[in-house]
Amino acid sequence: LFLPSGLLVQSLEYNQPADNYTVCQGDNAILSCSIDEEVTRVAWLNRSNILYAGNDKWSIDPRVQLLTNSPAEFSIVIASVDVWDEGLYTCSFQTQAKPHTAQVYLIVHVPARITNISSAVTVNEGSDVSLLCMATGKPEPTVTWRQLRDGFTSEGEYLEITEINRQQAGEYECVTANGVSLADSKRVLITVNYPPTIKDVKDAYPPMGKPALLRCEAMAVPPAEFEWFKDDKHRLFGGLEGLRIRNERTRSMLLIDNVTARHYGNYSCLASNNLGVSNATEEIPFPLSVHGGAAGQVRDVSSAPLRPRPRARVSQQGGD
Repeated sequence: LFLPSGLLVQSLEYNQPADNYTVCQGDNAILSCSIDEEVTRVAWLNRSNILYAGNDKWSIDPRVQLLTNSPAEFSIVIASVDVWDEGLYTCSFQTQAKPHTAQVYLIVHVPARITNISSAVTVNEGSDVSLLCMATGKPEPTVTWRQLRDGFTSEGEYLEITEINRQQAGEYECVTANGVSLADSKRVLITVNYPPTIKDVKDAYPPMGKPALLRCEAMAVPPAEFEWFKDDKHRLFGGLEGLRIRNERTRSMLLIDNVTARHYGNYSCLASNNLGVSNATEEIPFPLSVHGGAAGQVRDVSSAPLRPRPRARVSQQGGD
């Protein structure tokens, strides 16, 4: 019979196979021998080692203590059981007729725990990645890898990713469980480096005397460094010619406080990191004017062909 606090071993079942008594590592195990006839001697043994003989303690283990020694019951407790406590325990008692034994096999379950896991990984896009997560426990635990961003899972200690791409970057969680206690989990961060990619850019059409803003946004790991050029030859710096440059983690902004004739033209944004370069060209085109020809004359532009406004252009190149 199983009791809430331990196992009751019936003396009348001494010829039966040993019962199994399962406890979790760290819990207390109570071994109770129910005696239904008069006895002269009684003892609890672990394998061939006597733990208690009547009221006398033979074990040197302080965790083993006597609970009850009465005509009807002989019980001991093993506090904070561990894996080395697992094994066969015997209640041996002598009646007027003959000696008897009753046995129980103590099974110690150990919660699943992660003992070793890969450190954070930084690789270039297209590389192969291998993660390891080792766990212990009893019964043998399962190990599952899960990508937190999209929920992808993989069973087993090893997670192999072939030719990793930037969408596969992020945190990966290793979870181990064996049903004994709550699951154990740890996370590993994978950083994927890749060259800059500039998103679509748009031309600006500010009128004379008004402010203008050009934006250049680039996705890259590590983050890109930005440079601005005018007409593909003059590098621009903030504070000169009424220009301001504001760089953030993923974008750069070129601000012109007051557009004058010298500000019209092509502007190139160059984004670079150690893996490659990407550039985009934006234009502040000269505005269409109705004034032309001789001084004081007004040119009719109703039938004149309009100057096409060129689109922003993006190009890039990256290293392997």
